[in-house]
Amino acid sequence: MNIKDLDLNLLRLFDAVWRMRSVSRAAETLDLSQPAASQGLARLRALLGDALFVRSGGGVAPTPRAERLAQAVQSALATLEEALNESEVFDPLQARKTFRMHLSDIGESRFLPELMATLRREAPGTRLEAAPLPHDEIAAALDSGRIDVAIGYLPIVADTQRLSLLSDRYIVLLREGHPFAAQWRTSAGRQGSRDVRSASEGLEALAGLDFAAVRTHSDTLRILQLLQLEGRLRLTVAHFLSLPAIVRASDLGVLMPRSIAQGFVVHGGLEIIEPDFPLRDFTVSLHWSRRFEADPGQQWLRQRVCDLFAAR
Repeated sequence: MNIKDLDLNLLRLFDAVWRMRSVSRAAETLDLSQPAASQGLARLRALLGDALFVRSGGGVAPTPRAERLAQAVQSALATLEEALNESEVFDPLQARKTFRMHLSDIGESRFLPELMATLRREAPGTRLEAAPLPHDEIAAALDSGRIDVAIGYLPIVADTQRLSLLSDRYIVLLREGHPFAAQWRTSAGRQGSRDVRSASEGLEALAGLDFAAVRTHSDTLRILQLLQLEGRLRLTVAHFLSLPAIVRASDLGVLMPRSIAQGFVVHGGLEIIEPDFPLRDFTVSLHWSRRFEADPGQQWLRQRVCDLFAAR
């Protein structure tokens, strides 16, 4: 084929279909109708002499030719976008931009207070929209510009730029005066230090607790499974932020990040224990798309997030 026959929008369509494995979702991302996307894909197939995508399950799968083209197309689009944005300047005091990001409910409570204070002070005309996305949609949402950044512990999110912000660990949050907390302290005292308490003794003791969990935070559910404590799960809720009041009024324990739990403990009525269970340590990272690496607005936002939250 001759490159003069190729419409740049067809490459954008190809890239969106390849990333999302769905013609309809690609059309939605590009603000195209389903017929327009199908017609564009048919044109590209005719130009390249290849089916490019074939039906697979609930979407489409790329052909070997499409797989070989994908990296080159992405690189070309990223280079073009970077060149077009090169002369742009982001003036935070004058900006009227809306930033969009992925954050879980617990991430909102951890990051938004300080971030909003910074935006109000340094970029008063900007807006921020935060919402959780399914983890398997985050990379595509970043690449399409649907969101600017994602913050969280996102181990399944691949093919993004990322920067580690902070290290955290899962702990157990209990009501103050909980019999199990007293038992834990007494046993730890006999050992001389909680740090030298044997792992087997500590984990076996957890079998005497009943738990609450958040259905969208699969890592805490996975820890309970590894400890064979699924049978002790008495309550499943939609959000972490509802749990402190529930824990204060019950004997339930909750696995949650220590950095968040410490904020709840300062208000009284709660305490933390730190068993040495599997998968307890994790890293919270900032994710963004290579395609928008040089976007001035995104650069400014990423720098603010790093300044506020990156571990020194």
